[in-house]
Amino acid sequence: MSDHGHELAFGGFLTPSAGRPEQVVARAKLCEQAGLDLVTFQDHPYQPGFLDTWTLMSFVAAATSRITLAGNVLNLPLRQPVVLARSVASLDLLTGGRVELGLGAGAFWDAIEAVGGRRLSPGAAVDALDEAIRVIREVWDTDRRGMVRVEGEHYRVVGAKRGPAPAHPVRVWVGAYKPRMLRLVGRAADGWLPSLAYLPKGPAELPALNAVIDDAAAEAGRDPAAVRRLLNVTGTFSRTSGGFLDGPPEQWVEELAGLALDHGIATFILGSDEPRAVQLFAQEVAPAVRELVAAERTTPGSRAHAVEEQQAAVGAGGSTALAVTPTPDPGVRLSPRRPWDESTRPVAPPAPAGQVYTPRGQAAGQHLVDVHDHLRQELAQVRDLLEQVKRGAVAPGAARAVLNEMTMRQNNWTLGAYCAAYCTVVTQHHGLEDNSIFPHLRRADAGLAAVLDRLEEEHVVIHGVVESVDRALVDLIREPGDFTALQAAVDLLTDTLLSHLSYEEREIVEPLARHGFYAGQL
Repeated sequence: MSDHGHELAFGGFLTPSAGRPEQVVARAKLCEQAGLDLVTFQDHPYQPGFLDTWTLMSFVAAATSRITLAGNVLNLPLRQPVVLARSVASLDLLTGGRVELGLGAGAFWDAIEAVGGRRLSPGAAVDALDEAIRVIREVWDTDRRGMVRVEGEHYRVVGAKRGPAPAHPVRVWVGAYKPRMLRLVGRAADGWLPSLAYLPKGPAELPALNAVIDDAAAEAGRDPAAVRRLLNVTGTFSRTSGGFLDGPPEQWVEELAGLALDHGIATFILGSDEPRAVQLFAQEVAPAVRELVAAERTTPGSRAHAVEEQQAAVGAGGSTALAVTPTPDPGVRLSPRRPWDESTRPVAPPAPAGQVYTPRGQAAGQHLVDVHDHLRQELAQVRDLLEQVKRGAVAPGAARAVLNEMTMRQNNWTLGAYCAAYCTVVTQHHGLEDNSIFPHLRRADAGLAAVLDRLEEEHVVIHGVVESVDRALVDLIREPGDFTALQAAVDLLTDTLLSHLSYEEREIVEPLARHGFYAGQL
């Protein structure tokens, strides 16, 4: 299937262990603090070693403020549909729209039956889920008149009052693997939520399973794109590659981006209770996957057709002119300090004669300029904050909090301005540029080595300059009134940042347009 263009989301899949309930809640809060979009929990009501999932979700909802919550997936045979619908709507109202509904038809039937649930055959379980979804949607639909009326074989609800309606249109995500369940997903669900570990052939199975959902959606008169594709993933973060999703963060980035672009997966949920894994996934992997997918979506075609696309561009005449304009250095210096000698900056070799730039290549170069423009806007915000602090309109502590939220601060400048766009949450390390983009450019054009070395050296310098602004704000909090050090630090940041961004664009916009972000893009 093709990429449906859904906005990507990333979440955590936690074990609701009853032995250390405070630890489960702490991990859920970490998911929010690290920047994930949602946190989900297993649901096994027959398991005495687990917390009740709905009670846990309610507690976590009160302990968080932003993150979305969902069962992954809720055990329908032990959760009556009308009560479940009202529970979901209630928590959604209480959280301001932070709840989604993950549903499963049921498994582990011996355990379900042991606690009073009905044992159903596989076919009957699918029918019961179908009826339950109808009941739940009817309860939520307060715009319709009359009572809820669903006379099913497994759930007969006749005369129930509607409501409450949830705060937002709650999505129903169904965990499914077999054809009949997949057809139900295409016909009636808002999302498909399988676990990669349950697919014996791994990602190779996704095309066939997606096709069943797409066909069922089309037969029901729905756009297949209306069904969001989610995926529970597990793996290992390690220094060297040991297989799919077993390796360094940059490997995860490439592989998850491939799942998004090639198989339409729009939500990745990490099954791990390890805090370090959650942080790496949220702070290094998720932002980079978003950027790679966004860059790919801005140009026609897919990676599978990249070579053919370039050949077609050459055959059609293409464009021998680079359509991306690097932003020039303003040439004005506010600080007397010079942290580097600009006259010693290496220059990239010229492009080969007759170079033809594809639309994809032009977009790659333009993306770098767009990222830098965001950083320039943040710099203007820093300078504006300084003026507000001087006027007393903003406290130094508040200004420091704003600085800490900015991508230029979060990136730490250890890996380059380009990766700053990836860092939408606080991150201590981001290896995408050093481990993927820059090495790719080094391999593609050995003549770029000196330029890339210099850029990495300047990244380190800028990191120190950003830190100096933070230290000056801390000093101002301790001893208010003297803005000299803070003004000097902001002026130096302005000089170094604008100079560096212009230099980086001048030297690598064209190589990016020629070679792309990574091997295989063009």
